[in-house]
Amino acid sequence: MRFIDEAVISVKAGDGGNGIVSFRREKFVPKGGPDGGDGGKGGDVYVIADDNTNTLVDFRYTRKFEAKRGENGRSKNCSGKGADDVYLKVPVGTTIIDTDLDVVIGDLTEVGQVVLVAKGGDGGFGNTRFKTSTNQAPRKAIPGFPGEAKNLKLELKVVADVGLIGLPNAGKSTFIRQVSSARPKVADYPFTTLVPNLGVVDVGTHQSFVMADIPGLIEGASDGAGLGIRFLKHVARTRRLLHIVDVKPIDESNPVDNARIILNELEKFSAELSKLPQILVLNKIDQLEDDEIDEVCNSIIKELDWQGEVFRTSTISGQGVDEIKYHLMNEIEEEQEREADDEEFAKERAERFARLEEEVRHNTEIQKEAYRARRKAEREGLSDDDDDDWNDDDYDVAVEYAPY
Repeated sequence: MRFIDEAVISVKAGDGGNGIVSFRREKFVPKGGPDGGDGGKGGDVYVIADDNTNTLVDFRYTRKFEAKRGENGRSKNCSGKGADDVYLKVPVGTTIIDTDLDVVIGDLTEVGQVVLVAKGGDGGFGNTRFKTSTNQAPRKAIPGFPGEAKNLKLELKVVADVGLIGLPNAGKSTFIRQVSSARPKVADYPFTTLVPNLGVVDVGTHQSFVMADIPGLIEGASDGAGLGIRFLKHVARTRRLLHIVDVKPIDESNPVDNARIILNELEKFSAELSKLPQILVLNKIDQLEDDEIDEVCNSIIKELDWQGEVFRTSTISGQGVDEIKYHLMNEIEEEQEREADDEEFAKERAERFARLEEEVRHNTEIQKEAYRARRKAEREGLSDDDDDDWNDDDYDVAVEYAPY
């Protein structure tokens, strides 16, 4: 499906209805006094996380959203009717940014979560409000108050427990096919996966987690090369990273060098991102002779000076895949339990991810500006870069979602 991961919109809450000047005019009551009612409240604008919405694509076609104004007051002290509120449905994982103030005003991480983004104006006062002992027939009323207007940027990040990273053709797509219902394209050429793929990993009864296959990163991705810059930000909401390394690459490159490329790109793009827990997966061991598996794997671990967890797999045959699946489930559950029981731990984790998202968002914007500057230079004949097919929609990607 088409997946738009950013959208800029404007919202306008409804103005309040006007209060009115009115007097009682009944038979035998020639001077009945004021009876002008208040205006109704203008409609609010909310953003709500909807489980059935997977993309921000609709906001590319409709960018302005406005709630209706409240009704004016009526005679006989009747207030005007308040306007209906407007709800904008977005996917879970959407961050709402006020572009005028450059502040985050909401982060929708749960289904049904609602954020008020523009408050409707209050209704004005009718002349009944101004009746006093010395002014029995006030001819004063107040118009409705204006509703808030804001320019917003919606950013959607893939929400997954585990993110798969690695160079193109490391075996990430095959891995996610093995453990979930996701069916990404698999082939023996770079950038087979051009889009993030989400898969639900079903471990047992009421036990599952979400895994995201992030498209292949390459050297220079943090500077805009390849596909990585468009997708690095999606790693920001994962609990941990699964770093897939091909132990015997088809291009005969060095597995250690390949692993270091990814580690360096993560570090360059975001220092906080590189601190996410990582598990090293030495993949395609079926390509090695039985008597050289230990030697090759141990050599990679030693050269990388890897201090974390390591697994060996063959995603084609499924060897070692279940072991990783159950290990990840246990780690995720333990972390979730600790978050529920340890308020300080939960607070620290939330603050860490807030810093991570802010850093990732900042760095992504820098890269976008660099791309735009490069394109401007190309149009003016100041650059020889050959990127004629670039446009801002290159940041629009597609995501494959797989259910249980």
